[in-house]
Amino acid sequence: MTRWYEGPLAAFDTETTGVDVEHDRIVSAALVVQDSPGGRTRVTGWLVNPGVPVPAEATAVHGLTEEHLQHNGRWPAPVMEEIGRSLAEQCAAGRPLVVMNAPFDLTLLDRELRRHRASSLARYLESVPMCVLDPRVLDKHLDRYRKGRRTLTDLCEQYGVELAGAHDAAADATAALDVVRAVGRRFAARLERLSAAELHTLQAVWHAAQARGLQAWFARNGSEESVDPAWPLRPEVPARAA
Repeated sequence: MTRWYEGPLAAFDTETTGVDVEHDRIVSAALVVQDSPGGRTRVTGWLVNPGVPVPAEATAVHGLTEEHLQHNGRWPAPVMEEIGRSLAEQCAAGRPLVVMNAPFDLTLLDRELRRHRASSLARYLESVPMCVLDPRVLDKHLDRYRKGRRTLTDLCEQYGVELAGAHDAAADATAALDVVRAVGRRFAARLERLSAAELHTLQAVWHAAQARGLQAWFARNGSEESVDPAWPLRPEVPARAA
């Protein structure tokens, strides 16, 4: 039987106006599909005119200026529709979806769907099971005592994956996909008996434990920053009463 890390995978990534999933916007996104390790990748990319200012700090990260997006990006509503349908198609085809730091990208996508389509990510996936593989959660659980950061760049270095053009959505998605395959191979003895669907369930537990640990670390260091334990999607924040 083909192990999940040797079989078909899809990967999703976004570039944004910032790091606030409730208020920031998607400016580019990519979906990368690969049927086997080292196989040809099929890439779908989207460029979005978010309709809001793009901070210089965000442009410094991904290189997309407000002017460029205004001239070359599409309006968000049809793009979010296409992305929602594309992810649903991958889930319906049984391909696990690789998303680095899934609660960020998937929550931001959900909020964009609510904002522009009066819908939600759950609505697009209501008839198909979502199976997410998050390289950050997997690595942090399987190699929990390794010191250092666990950004995508760090994980690529750790697992010998080439990352050409960091902070380009397609490049980041491709690298995340390769990292997940490398994690699977390195920890095959602990992972090969698990299906991707079983890993999806386990990652929710692992991420919650990781969040509690980080929250405790913040508290010990006098920080009031909160860490959301939800994975792979944060629940919608209730609207404040007027």
